[in-house]
Amino acid sequence: MATTDKPDCEPIKSEEALAAPPRCSNYSSVHVALRVLLFAASVTAVVVMVTAKQTEIVRLPVFPLGAPVEAKFSDSPAFIYFISALSVAGLYGILSTLASIAVVLKPAYATRFLLHFALLDVLMLGIVASATGTAGGVAYIGLKGNSHVRWGKMCNVYDKFCQHVGSSVAVALFASVLLVLLSMLSVFSIYRKIPK
Repeated sequence: MATTDKPDCEPIKSEEALAAPPRCSNYSSVHVALRVLLFAASVTAVVVMVTAKQTEIVRLPVFPLGAPVEAKFSDSPAFIYFISALSVAGLYGILSTLASIAVVLKPAYATRFLLHFALLDVLMLGIVASATGTAGGVAYIGLKGNSHVRWGKMCNVYDKFCQHVGSSVAVALFASVLLVLLSMLSVFSIYRKIPK
């Protein structure tokens, strides 16, 4: 029984390259590069958030002279969720990079892998985007406060801590954009294989 998969390779028409193998345009190298970037962005976001720690002397009503108060990522459940989600995305990034390299080396299973990549990329996008939004919301309240519920801003006191949190959220947002690009690229690659 014949398969309906269209070949990804186009023969080269020039006379100089008659001995060269057909040129393949299956975006595999772009997949690998974007997945390496996803891994790097996820790990960077996790490392920057984990190192977010600062101790300042704060005057409290109970202790008028001031007491050392520490701000760290583990004080907020939103930041813990952020670390967990980006750790999963980093693990997914390295595993999917290895799988993409395997597809480059053995392109016979490319269609099946592309479908799995498309589905898992969308799932990872949901996880990373929700974690980024959660951490970003808490970071915004720390930066601006909320006068309606009497939550004071804290970034005027814990400036280095807030810089770490903001940088980590920005890198996680970049990871979300990479996942959007990966999803689009996988779907487009599958679309190109549909017989017309």
